[in-house]
Amino acid sequence: MAGRSNHAVLTAVGGTAVGCVLSLAVVTGQAPAPRTPLAEEVFKNVQILRGVPIDEFMGTMGFFASATGLNCTDCHVDESGGDWARYADDSVLKQTSRRMMLMVNAINQGNFGGRQVVTCNTCHRGTSRPNVMPSIALLYGTPPPDEPGEPFTQAPGQPAADQVLDKYLQAIGGVQRVGGLVSFTAKGTYLGFDDASPSPMDFYARAPGQRTAILHMPAGDSTHVLGATGAWIAAPEDEKPVPLLTITGQELDGVRLEAQVFFPARIKQALTNWRVGPPAVIGDREVLLVQGNTAGGGTATLGFDAGTGLLTRLVRFSESPVGRLVTQIDYSDYREVAGVRLPHQWTVSWLSGRSTYVLTSVQPNTPIDAARFARPDPAPRPAR
Repeated sequence: MAGRSNHAVLTAVGGTAVGCVLSLAVVTGQAPAPRTPLAEEVFKNVQILRGVPIDEFMGTMGFFASATGLNCTDCHVDESGGDWARYADDSVLKQTSRRMMLMVNAINQGNFGGRQVVTCNTCHRGTSRPNVMPSIALLYGTPPPDEPGEPFTQAPGQPAADQVLDKYLQAIGGVQRVGGLVSFTAKGTYLGFDDASPSPMDFYARAPGQRTAILHMPAGDSTHVLGATGAWIAAPEDEKPVPLLTITGQELDGVRLEAQVFFPARIKQALTNWRVGPPAVIGDREVLLVQGNTAGGGTATLGFDAGTGLLTRLVRFSESPVGRLVTQIDYSDYREVAGVRLPHQWTVSWLSGRSTYVLTSVQPNTPIDAARFARPDPAPRPAR
């Protein structure tokens, strides 16, 4: 088995733009969804991050990698690159990480009433060793831009969120046409940030927020499903440590929001406590940042082009035991589908990966079998 990159090991599934979510509600006439196993029930030698679901556990690994600038085998043993089981082996950096988690928790408990104010990223900032000496270059240079997803309050002089959202709906075709697009099927491509070339993709979407993407990758098909009764990723062994992975918690809310980009008729009801922040710039374009909260307490920020009114960026984060798990989606190449302008390209960036999705042909308002949005079978794994 070839060595795995940071992308393959630490994929934070909620950062996947084709969206897969888990609904804990039981649909009448259907059996309850299987209980989501916890990290320590699936992985060995989990000592600190116990009691969290697998997807959140994987997200925390991405947080560590982003905060320290390290990849998987930097903290785990070298042999883990070819054998998932070797991730359970102890190493000096794993032991140090456990001590650091306890230290950070003690700082927050002792100084901030338990609020998550200090994290690994507070000191590391993308480097393996915190820098204790001030940087003269940074002091007199251009400061880095603020993260556009940072929570804010309604900015003075800015329009109400409803005005920005109304302009967006009008820009993509108007409420009536948006409501008239109820489904579509598509062909396209998928490209991971460390992939040599794009892979073919089949894409199915149905209002208000069901989606399935089948990525025909060299290692085998990876199936991402968002349905009415649950959500899953069935992935080949080279992509995920488990054959079927489920999204939970605040990450679920965030991915549900992503799904509404293709069927945004009820976008105003997707979040609560809407507010508009100060003017911002993405690339070379002025944008209006509109922010709200998900049902589970997550935060999402939508960036709309101040001129065209189109959605150009969505930044969302969910809380985790070690810090915010941030996902950013950039939308482009808007084209008309049944009178509605939809993005035909979007790039998803998260703490341990980046993927680009492109739609090359779209068939609107096509009937789609409900089975397309059902729980997929686990991806086959080779016999051991």
